[in-house]
Parts: sequence; structure tokens; C-alpha cells
Amino acid sequence: MTDLPDRLSIDPSSPYFDASLLERGVGIRFKGVERNNVEEYCVSEGWIRVQAGQSKDRFGRPMTMKLKGPVEPFLREPETEAPSE
Repeated sequence: MTDLPDRLSIDPSSPYFDASLLERGVGIRFKGVERNNVEEYCVSEGWIRVQAGQSKDRFGRPMTMKLKGPVEPFLREPETEAPSE
């Protein structure tokens, strides 16, 4: 199994964005509950960023808020191996 990064973001302009990993599907358990609305996470610092309602900033991106607590990332679908012939 591939180790997931300490920090990951779904924003393509972020230095923590990884499209190939996001295509495989990354899930987040925050305080023991699976969350589907996480914009960014950091395991070592213990926080996630989630969208705060329908608010947008002046650049049109969603406003986010940081929630602190234990973060556990996991892969939703395991990597499939090519069939051997």
C-alpha cells in the first residue's frame, strides 16, 4: 500500500495538490467520522479545511474554515494490478 502524504489539497493551485492520488480516491476520517467535504488536510498538525457554507472569497473560491482534531487519511479504492497473461 502506498503511504499517503502528510498534507493534501484538492485545489490545483496549491503546492500540496496531487491529481493522480486524488483520482484513486482519498477518504478522510476526522475525529472518527468519515468526512466527504474536506478541501485540504494535514495529519502532523491535526487539522482539516472544509467549505464554510456557500460563501466565496473575492477570487471566487469557496471560503473555508479550519477544524482541529485527529485526521486519518485512507484510500477509497486499492490500487489495481494489471492482469498477468
